[in-house]
Amino acid sequence: MGSGKTTVAAIFQVLNVPVYYADDASKKLLSENAAIKKAVINAFGEKSYSNGTPDRKFLASLVFNNPEKLSILNSILHPATISDAAEWISHQNSPYIIKEAALLFESGSHESLDYIIGISAPLRLRLERAIKRDNISENEVMSRINNQMNEDEKLKRCDFIIVNDEEQMLIPQVLKLHQHLTELSATTHKAS
Repeated sequence: MGSGKTTVAAIFQVLNVPVYYADDASKKLLSENAAIKKAVINAFGEKSYSNGTPDRKFLASLVFNNPEKLSILNSILHPATISDAAEWISHQNSPYIIKEAALLFESGSHESLDYIIGISAPLRLRLERAIKRDNISENEVMSRINNQMNEDEKLKRCDFIIVNDEEQMLIPQVLKLHQHLTELSATTHKAS
């Protein structure tokens, strides 16, 4: 949270790389998918939605301090988002695509990917960015971060790491990785 995943994904998108934004897709599914709505209401009550729109603040207040309730919400949203991503991917025609997701390892969606790119940023910056972006308190940000896999553990599992610390330039890192992934894709397609 706050590492800059979306910013990095947007740079790849400018390079004409298709990007699947899992958080946006999850929000859309939460809003539009009848089966998900029903499951969320069954799990968390009628207050989960107001006039058919998910009450994200209400849901956040329930789940981010309660691992059991967070697990229930994730068990509803993660499989649907993974399925939606697979459908989206099946329609792409590009040397490679990017899937931007916060809970890649926690959701199990990393298992279907060839490579994992981690975005690293110091905790101080991650906090500042998330507080500003989401207009929430430091405690709320920390509560959400604490529900995610430890950043060091996450980065150990990544094939590539982009550092987004406001000291190293971001675009040259993305351009270098884009070139590398394009070359890897060309090599893979020749071997197929």
